Amino acid sequence: MATNRTTWNVRSSDVSKRAHNPIRQIVDKLKVDPKAQKSFISLSVGDPTVFGNFNVHQSANDAVTKQLNTFKHNGYAPAHGSIQAREAVARKYSVPEAPLTADDVILTNGCSGALEICFSVLCNPGQNILLPCPGFSLYRSLADVKQIEGRYYNLLPEQNWQADLKHMESLIDDNTAAILINNPSNPCGSVYSRGHLEDILAVAAKHHVPIIADEIYCDLVFKGNVFYPMASLTKDVPILSVGGLAKKWLVPGWRIGWILIQDCHNVLGKEVREGLLNLSQVILGPNSVTQGALDDILHRTPQSFYDDTIKQLELNTKISVEAVSKIDGLKPVTPQGAMYMMVGIDIEKFKDIASDVEFSQKLVAEENVLCLPGQCFDYPNFVRIVITPPADSLSEAYDRMAQFCARHRK
Repeated sequence: MATNRTTWNVRSSDVSKRAHNPIRQIVDKLKVDPKAQKSFISLSVGDPTVFGNFNVHQSANDAVTKQLNTFKHNGYAPAHGSIQAREAVARKYSVPEAPLTADDVILTNGCSGALEICFSVLCNPGQNILLPCPGFSLYRSLADVKQIEGRYYNLLPEQNWQADLKHMESLIDDNTAAILINNPSNPCGSVYSRGHLEDILAVAAKHHVPIIADEIYCDLVFKGNVFYPMASLTKDVPILSVGGLAKKWLVPGWRIGWILIQDCHNVLGKEVREGLLNLSQVILGPNSVTQGALDDILHRTPQSFYDDTIKQLELNTKISVEAVSKIDGLKPVTPQGAMYMMVGIDIEKFKDIASDVEFSQKLVAEENVLCLPGQCFDYPNFVRIVITPPADSLSEAYDRMAQFCARHRK
């Protein structure tokens, strides 16, 4: 076999050129001054562990330590997860309306790994998938790298970020492979009512489109709101629900996620189930030690841990909404759950700020406070604030934000 190569010419693949992180592309331009006199306060990182005020319960650490010391989990586990770990997840999330067995569970490398597999199993290149706007930036990244057309249905801030159902339905055609629903929401902090979820399911049923339900923030809801698993509200629409340990158990670095196959009428059939299994075997899933501890983590973490997490998030939400509401030119949308708050910017009230990106750039340059511009989530003239820092850090950040806005107002 002959070639005409006379020199080195190694290029990156087309796939790698399509791979991107919208947040990094914007945040890398937001320069933190290393010589700043004020301490740096980040309201941008969706990792609840970084400040030290949100910690996994000791019992979960003990469960991992116990399994580590058995020397039974040092080898390869089944690619889609051990039977014991999958049974633990099935018992945790099975409800009478949507019963689960271990065969309905695929363990993955974090919830992002679960999303990647769901996109791959349901969508071919050239098909389209309906995604929320604003929405988690990974959704766009996955669609782009897999050559799937992302079609973005609007969320309505004046209605606590409910989906615009008419707009959603207008985007569906014969080439639509799935609808993705994120509830509770990143970046919005919204929690959908039972009625709204049923309305979404009615659209999916009418057009025979399956749903990917991103429920990584399940149960992280504030007083007056209720989390309803989508699969518990339908017998007709096949749903791939994704979740994991990252947020509810405060261990994003442990990289345990899952896919729940919830399909009462076997619409997905053998083919999709085999596809999920095949995709899970491309790269081995979460580490075997944490799989061994999963039963204890899911079923023996005390309720007080979850209650304390919600209590702290609710306090931080109260501080955030009260403080930001007093800043002329900013309008927060009160979170109902999760760990985030979206804040609208009235650009017309500022003399030298033309966009959310410029707002974030100048805020970090002048006050050493970093929040993500809405353009990271395809939603300009908003910023996203992470509400997990300690209360005193939040208060300090909002004081600086108020001073910043006062200087730049017309």
